[in-house]
Amino acid sequence: KMIDQLSKYYRCRILTEKDIPSILSLYESNPLYFQYCPPKPNLASIKEDMLRLPEGKAKADKFYVGFWDRSNLVAVMDFVYAYPDEETVFIGLFMVNQTYQGKGIGSQIVTEALTYFAKNFRKARLAYIKGNPQSQHFWKKQGFKPIGSEVKQELYTVVIVEQSLRG
Repeated sequence: KMIDQLSKYYRCRILTEKDIPSILSLYESNPLYFQYCPPKPNLASIKEDMLRLPEGKAKADKFYVGFWDRSNLVAVMDFVYAYPDEETVFIGLFMVNQTYQGKGIGSQIVTEALTYFAKNFRKARLAYIKGNPQSQHFWKKQGFKPIGSEVKQELYTVVIVEQSLRG
C-alpha cells in the first residue's frame, strides 16, 4: 500500500492538518466545484473531508492524498479501499489546483492512480454532482460510465459512475 507509488511524476503523501492551508488554496482555486457542491470551503470543512468515512469503513481504508511538485500542491485525491464492496476502490474527491488545469495533468494523475489501484481492485467508482459540466466531461474522458443510479442529497444530486480496472 505504498502511497508514494501512486505517481511517477509527483511526490505523493497522506495529507495532515499542517497541510490544510495548502489544501484550502487548492480548493479555493476551484470556485465552480463549490458552486455545484456547497458550502464554500474553510479550514473546518477540510478537516471534515480528511476524516469523513462511508458507513462501515475504518480509518485504515481511507487515504486523503496530496500530489506535490516541489512545494506546490498540484492535486488532492481522497479514496477509500474496498467500498462499496471488496473489489471496488471509491474515489471520494479529486481536485487539481487551477494553475495546473487544462494541461492534461489531472488525466495523467488519474491514469496512474487507476493503474496503481488495478493491482488490488477490479473496479473504480465515484460520484460527481449532477449538472456540473466540468466534472461530467472530465470523468467521461477518463472512461467512467454511469451505473444508472443517481442519489439525491440535501443540496444536490450525485451521479454514480464507475469503470473496470482490468481489461
